Parts: sequence; C-alpha cells; structure tokens
Amino acid sequence: MTEEKEKKKVVALLSGGLDSQLAVRMMQEQGFDVSAVAIKTPFCDFDCGRGCGFEIRERADDLNVNLKTVYLGDEYIEMLKNPKHGIGAGFNPCIDCRAMMFDAAKKHMEEIGAEFIVSGEVLGQRPMSQHGPALRTIEKESDLVGKIVRPLSAALLPETIPEKEGLIKRENLGMIRGRTRRNQLDMAKKYGIENPPNAGGGCLLTEPQFGIKAKDLFSHVETPTINDIDLLKIGRHFRLDEETKLVVGRNKDENEMIKAIALRDDILLEAKEHVGPTSILRGKTAKEHTKFASSVTLRYSDAPKNQLEIVSIKSGDTTEEIKAESIEEEDYIKFRI
Repeated sequence: MTEEKEKKKVVALLSGGLDSQLAVRMMQEQGFDVSAVAIKTPFCDFDCGRGCGFEIRERADDLNVNLKTVYLGDEYIEMLKNPKHGIGAGFNPCIDCRAMMFDAAKKHMEEIGAEFIVSGEVLGQRPMSQHGPALRTIEKESDLVGKIVRPLSAALLPETIPEKEGLIKRENLGMIRGRTRRNQLDMAKKYGIENPPNAGGGCLLTEPQFGIKAKDLFSHVETPTINDIDLLKIGRHFRLDEETKLVVGRNKDENEMIKAIALRDDILLEAKEHVGPTSILRGKTAKEHTKFASSVTLRYSDAPKNQLEIVSIKSGDTTEEIKAESIEEEDYIKFRI
C-alpha cells in the first residue's frame, strides 16, 4: 500500500473578496494545503458585510481552509502617524498597510511551516499598491522577497522562489491585469464560487470623507486611541479648536454608540424635551464649548427655533441642565470637518 504524500502548506491572505478566494482555489488545485489569514485593523468593520467578519469566516468554510484572524491595533495606528511610503487619495497608507499584513502572514507561515504566502492581488488593479514597483516594495518591507505568490497575475510578474524550486508551475498561473473582472467571474464559475462578491474595498481610509476626518484627528491628537477611531466612524464632526471637537449623532443607533464610546472626561449633550441627537464634546477645552455645542445639538433636534430650550449636559458622574437656543447653520457650518 502506497503512503499518501503529505501536501505542502501555504498561507493565503483572505479578505473575503473574489480575488483572494480564487487565489486559494488555484493553490488547492495545484495540491497545496492552504491555511488562511484574515487581517483586521481599526479601520475595517468586521461586521460590515463587505468582505469582513462573518463573511470571511463563511468564505473560509466554503473553501475548506482553516482561518486565523490577526488584529493590527496600536501598531497600525503608530504606523499611520507617519507612513514610510505615504498615503493615497484618502488617508490610506496602502503600501505600508500591505507590508504589515504580509508581515503578520509571515509569522503564521513560520508557525505552521508553510512554504510561501499567497495573495489575490492583481497587477494594476489598485493604483497605489498593485503596480509592479509597489508590489516589490511590499515584499522588501515584509522581508518576503520572492516568497509571495500572486496566482492571478503571477505569469506577468518576476519568477518567485516557489517557481524556481519547482513547487509551482508558471503555466498554471494567471495573466490577469487591470481593473476588469471578466476573467475573475469566468474563473468563479469554473471553481463553483456562487454569488461572487462585488469589487470594492472594505477600508474606511480610502473613503474621501472619512479620510478628511482621519487627517483632522491625526493632526490634532499625537497618538489617537482605538476609542478615537471608533468615534470617527459615526456622527457629524466639528473641529471647535486645536484641542476639542464636537460629534453629533445622526440617528438613534449612533446616539447609542456615542453613549457607549464616551469616556469619563467627555461631555454628553441632549435636548431634554425634544427628539434629537446625542452629542459628545471631546478635548481639553471641552467645557469652554458647552454653550455652543448645546446650540448645535438643538439645531439638529426637533426643538423650535428662536426660543430657549433645556439641554442636558453629562460629564462623568455629574449631570446639569442649561438653557440654549438653536443656532443658525451659517454660524456653525464653518466648523464642520
């Protein structure tokens, strides 16, 4: 009886998107035992359903691969303070980000004795991080030169170490280039991937409006916390001075999130007798802005204009009430981030 040859192991970065699923399938087709790594950062909502969280776990089950989730938190924020390779159109440090992700995958590769790392990146698909020089830079920064296989485009890229060692054959690798998805959709049918997800990122830093708010935060707070990042994701943001900003909830869910996020030194504001937002003042000079913040809070509530209304103000264990009047848009909109 012939003993079955043990499959060689590889680690795949799995985002939940179609390209990374195809990369896994291509490696499985070539006889590799694939383990997946999903990377979470403070700027990816793992419950957003855009290739994150539950959806990634579901994709891993469909692909029949083990999944390890790695969280890049404080170290990611530290990198974002001064990304070595700059930022994109939003506040996205794509090259530094990808290097960190591959570094995390490399640790898992070493832990399980895998041969190399697999990625669903497509040459020329993303302007900042998926052109030739950027791909090479990412390999160097993560100390993985020649050890990253990008199966969808590998036949267009320099030969990798696994190819040189005969572990994979170039004729079995793809030649996909650019942003069109026609080839990927054809491959999805071949591999039986049903309902392939739409193209698009799950990174908030690539979104222009969020990028503006992130730039404001990092220019005013030396080292933002995860809590600061969570607050960035909700509400209308107003920069009141160099030390303090106001965030106003846009709906009931955001109001509840603001209350949950609030720290002891923050100030929470609500119209006492009218339906409206929960607002939060955060910063060293927050107390100096309670009157103004009360007026803005009333402006977004059902309170009538041109009359005094009661605003409840909570700070720590203390709650007080003040009277304020709804403000005109022209008097506060200049502070909007």
